[in-house]
Amino acid sequence: MRKLPRELIKLGAVGYLNARPLTWALDRSPDRWDLRYDVPSVCASLLQRGEIDLGLVPSIEYLQSPDYRFVPGIGIGARGAVASVALFTRVPVESIRSIALDTSSRTSVTLIRVLTRHKYGIEPEFVSHAPDLAAMTREHDAAVLIGDPALEVDHGALGLQKIDLGEEWVAMTGLPFIFAAWTGRPGAIDAEGIQALQAAQAEGVASSRAIAEEYGRGDAAATARAAVYLRDNVKYGLGLEEAAGLQLFLDYAADLGLAPRKRRLEFF
Repeated sequence: MRKLPRELIKLGAVGYLNARPLTWALDRSPDRWDLRYDVPSVCASLLQRGEIDLGLVPSIEYLQSPDYRFVPGIGIGARGAVASVALFTRVPVESIRSIALDTSSRTSVTLIRVLTRHKYGIEPEFVSHAPDLAAMTREHDAAVLIGDPALEVDHGALGLQKIDLGEEWVAMTGLPFIFAAWTGRPGAIDAEGIQALQAAQAEGVASSRAIAEEYGRGDAAATARAAVYLRDNVKYGLGLEEAAGLQLFLDYAADLGLAPRKRRLEFF
């Protein structure tokens, strides 16, 4: 009997460099995955509407539905400076009165609210803004920018100080931070699929040099920066320490009224 082709699992991923180690191998299996790329906020909306089975979504999105589960062992995080998620400010932190928030982001804009309350002790105004750092800091004292734009921008030319939010979280809590993870509803993926995603993460991390070269597109300096970033800044995986840091972040967010509910972490 001829074996019927299995139904493709619909995945929504982030198109930033930091997500590439999780998707590098998946692109090479189009018979298994129906994969699309978007900014984090769009990826989260697609998952909410059920247009994808799993989304590599901002970690804060977990609190938006009591049905959401994380794929175990997979995450995009930091154990210190992450380089691509930052607060850029033209005044000392204690003098910040307004912060422009990158509309591409959901987790990082929640993280800055947690940090301003629990680490900096300030109460600035927060204003959503398209990710244009020059415009953001022309109109406001500071701005949160994420992803490749935050990694590549020449903030010194704009007269700005860059404060790494991954580093700030670890300094405050002593725990890693998880920015994004594969998330979906029960039944979205089986044990075999989970193992395939975990294997894809391992292959992607091991292929970081090739990913950096893909990103650099023949530019030696850009390739070198990407290689350092993938090797030294972004940390992949979701183990016990990462889970503890993620739970603490989600609890802080819920306590500040930035999410509809508190929840313990649940996995497929």
